Amino acid sequence: MTFYDCFNGDADGICALTQLRLAEPRQATLVTGVKRDINLLQRVHASQGDQITVLDVSLDKNRSALQAALDAGAEVFYCDHHFAGDIPEHDALTAIINTASDVCTSLLINTHLRGAFQAWAVVGTFGDNLATSACSLARSLDLTESQLQALQNLGIYLNYNGYGAALEDLYFDPEQLYRKVSQFSSPFDFIQQDRDSFDTLEQGYNDDMAKAAATKPVSEHQSTAVFRLPNAAWARRVSGVYGNDLANQTPQRAHAVVTERSDGSFVVSVRAPLNKKQGADEVCRQFDTGGGRAAAAGINSLPESELPRFIDTFSDYYATQR
Repeated sequence: MTFYDCFNGDADGICALTQLRLAEPRQATLVTGVKRDINLLQRVHASQGDQITVLDVSLDKNRSALQAALDAGAEVFYCDHHFAGDIPEHDALTAIINTASDVCTSLLINTHLRGAFQAWAVVGTFGDNLATSACSLARSLDLTESQLQALQNLGIYLNYNGYGAALEDLYFDPEQLYRKVSQFSSPFDFIQQDRDSFDTLEQGYNDDMAKAAATKPVSEHQSTAVFRLPNAAWARRVSGVYGNDLANQTPQRAHAVVTERSDGSFVVSVRAPLNKKQGADEVCRQFDTGGGRAAAAGINSLPESELPRFIDTFSDYYATQR
């Protein structure tokens, strides 16, 4: 029997698994990657009796691999908040799926564990740019303002580290970063005792965001704005968190960040308006390799020829939602 832990390489995936393994320790084969590497179950070759945990990646995108694992006799625990489609009915599948726009996987695991490691859930929720949900969850922890800010910063930095076209773009391989943070039952202990890692993420984030802040929109309307970033490691790292930052600055507007890839196509990150978190997944699923959730979605590889259609589709959709 083999244990597998498959998790998204962003803050939500890392913090969800950290909570789960602090509560239920086990030695497992870790399966993860950059944030957009979501077809994780394809990398698991399951056998009878294997136990597989899958966190923060769309069931719909892993459907065939999930069915193959179940057919092979594995048991699967699946927890996620992205579009799932029809959830298979199987005695060996435990699925906790909630696609509400104010929910993330860290919140779902926190509920599953009855708040056993709630501070880590707060970090993951902040990382998914769900500040209202994170602050609500944090109230029972009786934190000072500076402590709450520290958890928010950590969530943002962990999330920032997950973006990139390849592991070489990242400061830390998500598997390595998970192993670092999961040693600590409290995120405050990680911040204090692994200061080198925290400072590396913080400095990288600040440097990259300063470059992004100088970018002007290529399309701007009352309800939408589109920003184009170059084919550079800093741009790939910052593409998602920059979208979050734009959403926080102008919550009544939808934002898209399109980042050039080395093959001439684009990675697209879409953020719905914070005051009406809907439609990001609807827009992105109209394009090959697109998906996500209502509040935040993306396209992994958008051909340059499709960029004008994407901008029109994105702008038109949110113009009608006002």
